[in-house]
Amino acid sequence: MSLSNASIVRLSNSLPLKAVRQAITCEKIIDRAVAIQQIPSPTFEEQKRAASVMQQFQKLGLEQVEQDDLHNVYGWLPGSHEEVLLISAHTDTVFPAETSLEIRRENGRIYGPGLGDNSLGVAGLITLAELFLQSDVPHDATLCFVANTREEGLGNLEGINHVASRLSGRIRAGIVVEGMALGRIYHAGIAVRRLKVMVTAPGGHSWLHFGSESAVHRLMRFGADLSYLSVPEKPRTTFNIGLISGGSSINTIAGSAECYLDLRSEDMETLNELESRVRSLAERNTTSGVTFDFEAVGERPAGGIPQDHPLIRLAVDAHREINMTVELESGSTDANALLSRGIPTVCVGISYGVNAHTPGEYIETAPVEDGMWQLFLLTAAASNAVTVWE
Repeated sequence: MSLSNASIVRLSNSLPLKAVRQAITCEKIIDRAVAIQQIPSPTFEEQKRAASVMQQFQKLGLEQVEQDDLHNVYGWLPGSHEEVLLISAHTDTVFPAETSLEIRRENGRIYGPGLGDNSLGVAGLITLAELFLQSDVPHDATLCFVANTREEGLGNLEGINHVASRLSGRIRAGIVVEGMALGRIYHAGIAVRRLKVMVTAPGGHSWLHFGSESAVHRLMRFGADLSYLSVPEKPRTTFNIGLISGGSSINTIAGSAECYLDLRSEDMETLNELESRVRSLAERNTTSGVTFDFEAVGERPAGGIPQDHPLIRLAVDAHREINMTVELESGSTDANALLSRGIPTVCVGISYGVNAHTPGEYIETAPVEDGMWQLFLLTAAASNAVTVWE
């Protein structure tokens, strides 16, 4: 099927759509996002936030609202066809439950840990469902709104993978919503591998056994060697030591230590080569009494759709309606899980933001209404297009 900007233009100029545009208000979306952000939701501990989203889905009037055993929350809006357009946003954050969630408003920005990633995305998901329920905008596909868990860190995309398995064979396309991704369309998922590196050594007393091998020292040498690795710019490839721990006291030569590695690449073969090089560095640092062991703790699959895919063209056209040029990107989002299964998916945003995954995270409020509008236009157009795609 040939799709062009005309389909989006027709939608945006229709009377039902004009009414939807007038119903979008920044204040309501921001208030929703802040209320969600105030509920602590570390990965694997999303229950309270999931309960809040479930209550809001029910209040809106979505059908078959339920929560599965991983605390993914589902709400359905039947269409004239059984084909499903999945719209999702993840509920978990990288911040521990005890993190201060105080927000600060300043110069058109709102600061708060997890506000952009991904409380604003969840607020956009809820608002999207509300706009469809309160309007007469047609949608051929059945819309499934999902607030999913376990996107961040060691969650390993388990939430969205569980959703995809549960709805196996029914999902025709997916739209993943991230709060801070406005202006970027993620259509390809990079391969990610996460490894736990464990070092053991004889250890001992810092004075009496000075010179004995230390697991901490060996791990530090391994980390130093790793920092000098050269990786290709194309395909883009990265590595990072994100966590490190070990030892038992300041005056004890450590008998054990460990770190967590995050390895990424746009190409699976390159990722495998990088892991081989990392393991070679460990072998180089293995001596008498010192062992290195590896445990795979995370794997995010690669996948993608071509830049001329109809779903991408609709996403680009929706951004054009808010006078915004876009960048087509590859990244690591919930879209990876769907793309790797051959499900056409894009990840789009609601606003701009900076400093994700840090206490200084903030979002820009000015673009929120336009960001919500392009999300609605994309969803409305895709919901009518997916049922006739080849």
